[in-house]
Amino acid sequence: MIYDGHAYCFPDLRGAAGFDDPDQFRKHLQLGIARHFQPVWRASDRTPADNTGLADDDGGWSFDALKDAQFRPAGHGRFEWTADGETYVKQYMPPSVADMSYSAEALVAEMDYAGVDVALLHRTPYLGIGNSFIADCCRRFPGRLQGLAHVEEWLIRPQTDDSIGKLRRAIETQGLHGVQFLPDHLPLYGQSEDWNDDDFTPYWDALADLRAPLFITPSYSSLATPGGAPADAVAGQLRMIDRWMNRYPGVPVILTHGLSWRLFVEDNRLNIPDAVYDAIPDNPSFHLQLLFAIFLGGIWSYPMTEIRPTMETLAERVGPERLIWGTDIPMVMRFYTYKQNLAHIQTCANFLPPDQAALITGNNMARIMGLPQS
Repeated sequence: MIYDGHAYCFPDLRGAAGFDDPDQFRKHLQLGIARHFQPVWRASDRTPADNTGLADDDGGWSFDALKDAQFRPAGHGRFEWTADGETYVKQYMPPSVADMSYSAEALVAEMDYAGVDVALLHRTPYLGIGNSFIADCCRRFPGRLQGLAHVEEWLIRPQTDDSIGKLRRAIETQGLHGVQFLPDHLPLYGQSEDWNDDDFTPYWDALADLRAPLFITPSYSSLATPGGAPADAVAGQLRMIDRWMNRYPGVPVILTHGLSWRLFVEDNRLNIPDAVYDAIPDNPSFHLQLLFAIFLGGIWSYPMTEIRPTMETLAERVGPERLIWGTDIPMVMRFYTYKQNLAHIQTCANFLPPDQAALITGNNMARIMGLPQS
C-alpha cells in the first residue's frame, strides 16, 4: 500500500472558495501567500523582490498586517499584487495549475502515474472551506481518496454547538475520514491559541466520541514570534499535543508537515536539537508526517540524500511505526515531480528493512485510516 498522507484538492481560488464573504477568503489567502517562503519577483523584468508591498514585515501573523495591494490569483499557479505602480509575482503552485484549482481527477491521474494507491485530502482556509467539496472529491474516487473534515477554528469557542454539529455531519453523513485542526487561525480572530482550555472541551469530547483521527498542523504564528527560539517554539507545540493526548489517549494524532524542517537547516544538513526530539509525545497514538520535499526541495536537489541522517535519527527515536510520508501535492510539484516525491522517500529510507520502510510509505496511514495494509 502506497498512501500519500498529505494531498490537496481545491476549487478555483479566484472565487470565494466556500466562504460566505469573499473578502474574508481574500484575507486568508493574502496572508498565507505573504508569509510563505517562496520568492517574489517583479513582473516587468523578473528582478528579485520581497513581500513588503503585500504585507508589513513587522506585522506578524495578523490580518492587520495586510496592505491594499490589489492582491489576486492570476493563473498558472501565480499570485500577483501591485505596489507603487509595479506588478509583483509569487509562484506558489506549479505553473501546471493553470486555472487556480486542483480537481480530484487531476490528483488521481498523478497518483496513477506515480504508483500511489490512496491519498488523504488535507485542509487549510486559504485553499477554501466547506466539507462538501472534499466529500464530493472522495465520493468520485472511492478507495483512492479519503478526506479530512474541517471546522473553522475561530468558531469553535463562540459557536460550540454549531461546530460540533458540523463536525458530526462531516464524519457521520458526508463520510469524511478524520479531522484537520489549525491552531494558528485562532489568533487571527483575537482568540487564545491554548486549544486545551475548557472552552474547547465539548468539541474535543465530540471528536473523541467519533473515534476520528486528529491531524494537527503546526502553528506558524508561534514559530514566527520575533526573537523567539525555533526549538523552543516547536517543543512547546509538541508538549501541548502531549497534554491533549493525555486527556484523549484513544485518539490517533498526526502532526502534519513534521518538525518545521526548514527552521533547522544548517550548512548541508538538518540540525534538530535534542530538546525537540525529547518533546515528541512518547505515545503509540502519536504520528509524525515527513514532508521534506515541500519544505526543502528549493534548497536540496532530488533525491535529497541530505535528510538521510535525520531519517535515521527519526527511525531510532520515534520509530518507523509512527512516521508517515506525505507530499503536499500539487504545491510540491514546483520542486519535484510526484514520482520523484515517492522515490525520494524510498531512497532516504532504504536503510530500513523493507517491511519497516513500507510502514512509512503507506501502511501506517492505512492502519490509522482503517484500510487494509499490504
